[in-house]
Amino acid sequence: MNLQSRSKEEPEVNLTSLIDVVLLLLVFFMVSTSFVRETEISLRLPQARTQTEPVVQADSLEIIVTETGGYFVNGRALVNSERSTLRTAIERTIGESRDLPVFVRADALATHQAVVTAMDVAGQLGFVRISIATVTPPEG
Repeated sequence: MNLQSRSKEEPEVNLTSLIDVVLLLLVFFMVSTSFVRETEISLRLPQARTQTEPVVQADSLEIIVTETGGYFVNGRALVNSERSTLRTAIERTIGESRDLPVFVRADALATHQAVVTAMDVAGQLGFVRISIATVTPPEG
């Protein structure tokens, strides 16, 4: 019987291939990630049963939507109800300031699409403080 002990070799763990896989995954996720910021509109809807009227500040943007879908920007009527016309009117009225509050006042019979269009144009221009003005219903 051969009772000589053999020298045992220590097993080696080769981490090179694991590191290569992790780096490839990192590169894949960096390339495939899109950095597009979605347009977001944050709304703060006022309560309709309050007794006080909302105060429109002098340094704010007021968009009025009429029953027929026409727009007024700070009291000035627009020539048509196109998105581009509304956008141009807002840009000319406000200029570069995008931190002003926006008040959307819509007629009760105005279409939902006209109101959403006004809010969407304001959101695309970078306004984030958008409020919808309401009136208190008469009691009785």
